[in-house]
Parts: sequence; structure tokens; C-alpha cells
Amino acid sequence: MSTDKVTRNRWLILSHGFNMDGRASSQTITDKIPYLLEAGIKPTVFSAITGIKDQRFPHNQFLAWGPAAFRFDFRHWIANQYGRGFIYKLLTRTVSILLAPLIGLEKLCLGYSSQWSWSIPAFIHGYKLICAGKIDMVYSTGGAWSAHLAGLWLKKATGISWIVEIHDPLVIRKSPIDEGSEMPKQRDARFRHYLERQIIRYADFAWWFTDGAVHFAKARNPNLNSTGSAQGFMVLPGAEPPGGLSAAKRHLYTDTLNLSHSGSLAKDRSLSTILNALQGLFKKYPEAREKIRVHVYGAALDSLTVDAITKLGYQDVLIAHGRLEMDPASGKSGRERVVEKMQEADVLILLHGNNEWCAEYIPSKFYEYLWTGRPIWAITHRNSQLDEMLSMRGGYLSHEGDNIGIEMALERIWLDWQEQRLIEPKWLPLGVDQAVEQILTEIKYKH
Repeated sequence: MSTDKVTRNRWLILSHGFNMDGRASSQTITDKIPYLLEAGIKPTVFSAITGIKDQRFPHNQFLAWGPAAFRFDFRHWIANQYGRGFIYKLLTRTVSILLAPLIGLEKLCLGYSSQWSWSIPAFIHGYKLICAGKIDMVYSTGGAWSAHLAGLWLKKATGISWIVEIHDPLVIRKSPIDEGSEMPKQRDARFRHYLERQIIRYADFAWWFTDGAVHFAKARNPNLNSTGSAQGFMVLPGAEPPGGLSAAKRHLYTDTLNLSHSGSLAKDRSLSTILNALQGLFKKYPEAREKIRVHVYGAALDSLTVDAITKLGYQDVLIAHGRLEMDPASGKSGRERVVEKMQEADVLILLHGNNEWCAEYIPSKFYEYLWTGRPIWAITHRNSQLDEMLSMRGGYLSHEGDNIGIEMALERIWLDWQEQRLIEPKWLPLGVDQAVEQILTEIKYKH
């Protein structure tokens, strides 16, 4: 596979969730756009209808052809058009009822994740542009693996240059000794296993977001970086400071210790870990019961957190603010509003999870946290790269499963807050400019 310098600048960017407010899979690519434009790239973007249409360059939005993906995309499109009130509830429920039989049939016949079918219109329209001589390179990014599938089809059909950005590992390993080489039994996992091999065989360049992800991809695919296969590397994605926020905003202590979590929650990434640790702290320092509050922004609470709230009677301790959408009054996006709330917190909670794939994954929220100038309390799992990045910047670091260590970290935060000497992190945010510069250097793009 040729590694000659690429001088052509008409790129087709395949991104299912492009311009979706607050979505990590969207921000990872949309944050890059200004730097790509500055570097002379002329993008054409293909996405689903779920985001806001970009006016700076050609941006085509396509409906997925499968019923499950259509339902998903339709919900977000209706929310963008009418909000999440009565019209949203009426239309989305009606569509869900009408599509239910077809969705059941799709799952029975294929068993793939819902967004797979978006690759069909992306391929058809991309093929037309390439055959018309309007595209020099295809850049698939995700997020949803449908973008990579469309990129693969375009590569096979036209031979065009293809670069691939893999956000989360396509192959999920089961244990530290499992490299993920064994073919999974579940159909979607089996297809993702196949897709990774195809990417490494046909892509010109591919990159992942952690050292661990590159390591295990190489272990499964020894041909990575060899002649005739993809050239693979690691990129730290970084993030841009929404709303121009910076550490210059002085932190003010109040009469409440505010811990804040942003992002998704699940059984394997649950705030019940924090709530259970609070129980021991409240026994040792009874006055802390009225002073500590945990604020949650973004996704719904996971079942373990809900159970812990009920069991421990912490309805007043944990405050779930839900998802912050764009505010029409101020004009601020949901992303900007959330980051402002982050900066108002005393300590930011970063939950890594407890699955084996944590060794290959760094939460995207981490990079936004770095722009707030607030200390991070991270509970990580088997990821030395993330631990090192946290340690060099200063913060509170615990490890998943170490209940004593978690309780000790919480007690230290409580005592530091009382004395108004919470850790002041080093100002070492990671912007997106460094990611774009590295990508362009690796693929030998020359303006």
C-alpha cells in the first residue's frame, strides 16, 4: 500500500453522528474541522439526520435504510425540530409501534447494532461522488461502525485512499490474557471482529485513541504496519474548550462540597461506588451528611445507582440534572452549559468502568475535564496510560475494586475541602490541534 505524500485535499468524511450536541462521537470529529480547514482540507461530510446541518461545507444527511436505525435517527431529528415535548412523544411512540415488527425481524435475521444500515446510503452517494472525480480521500470516523463499513465498501469498489479513526475498540476482550483473537459467537461482535481485520487489510492508515487499543489490535493482526496493510498509530484526541472556558476562572469555595459527574452511566460504570463510599465517610464525619452533594449531568442514572439511593436514603445527596440541551435564552449549546457546570464544581468525578476493555479506553469526558481547571477524582481500571496522564496533572486517583482506597480518597477530598486546599491541577489540557497535526503528519498530508 502506497505511503507517498498525499497532496490531494478533497476529503469525504463519513461520520454517523456529526454535529450532535454533546455526543462524544460527534465532538471527536467536529472539533477537528477548523484545523482541517486551516490545513487546506476541503471536506464533504456524510452523516445521519440526527445532528445539525453544517453550513461551512457540503454536508449531506441521509436516513438509514434499516428500521431500527430509522427509529433512532427519527427520534433525534424530531427532538432537533420540535424539542422533547408532546409532539416528540406522540410521533416517536407512533413510529416505534409501526416499526416494531420490522425491527424484530431485522434483529432476528441480522443481529447487528442498529446503525449498521446507514452504511448503505453513505456508500451509494459516496460512490457517485468518487466516480465523478470529486473526492480524493475517504475518512471514516466513529462511533457507529457503519461509517467504517461504508468506507470499506468504497475502498473495495473504487480503490480510493481510505483513512480510519477508531474511537472505541471494535473487538471487546474478556480478560487480561485474552487478546480477542477468537471469533465471538454473538453476531454483532463477530461482524466487528471481521470489520477490524478488513480495516487493517484495506485501509491506508488507521489510528486508535490509546496505547492499549493499538497493542491489542496489533496482537490480533500481526500484519498491522506491514507492507500492503494499514499503517496504524495512536492519537490522543483531546478536546476544545467549549465557550472559551479556561482555568483563569477563579474557584470559589461555598458551604457545600460539590462533586460533579458528566456523561453516561451503566452497571459497569456506576455512581453507586461513590454513594457506598459516602456511607463510611458519613459515619466517621456525621456533619458531612449535610455538606456533600453529588451532581449528575447527562444520561439517566443506572440501576445500581438508583438502588443505592433508595437503600441509603440519599435522595437529597445525589442530584440528577438530566441532559442539558441548548438554551434558547442564552444561545448556549448543551455542551457549553455542561462545561460551565463542571467548572462550578469542587471536584469532578471520572468513572472509568470495570470491564476488561478499560485497558483500551479513555473516557472522552476526561479531555473536557482538563479544560475546566478543576481537580479530577478518577476511579480507573487497568489503564496505566490514563493513570500516568492523571498523575502528571495532579488529582485524586483511585482504582476500581479497591474499596479502601476509594474511601481514603473520598476522605482526603473532604478534609482538603474543609481546609480549602483542594488539589490545584497543573494546567496541561490537550487540545485538538495536536491530534490533527499528528494525523496529517502520519498520513503525510502536505498542503
